[in-house]
Amino acid sequence: MAYSETMAEIMRADLGVEPGLSEKKMFGGLCFLLHGNMVCGVTRDGAMYRPGKAQEGAALELGAQPLSFTGRPMGGMVELDAGTFEDDALRAKLTEFSLAHAASLPPKG
Repeated sequence: MAYSETMAEIMRADLGVEPGLSEKKMFGGLCFLLHGNMVCGVTRDGAMYRPGKAQEGAALELGAQPLSFTGRPMGGMVELDAGTFEDDALRAKLTEFSLAHAASLPPKG
């Protein structure tokens, strides 16, 4: 398994029941999408969130790290390692930011 199913279950619970929410295996992990736009996901080493560029600074101030698959930060994306992922309040805020960002984007067909 390329990602933690336990972390995926926690993320599912954090997201709740949201119309238009789906799951897709990608980036070697599992991503959660809202109307086709990525919200968050679990990877082999932790979790990633897409709060968007407008909330990226706030997410970093809360304790997230810039997402960097290639050594170069991906704008509007942040990550949590497995230890930081255990912070319920941090996950809740990142989930809130990321759902709001995905909802602001046009649906993908």
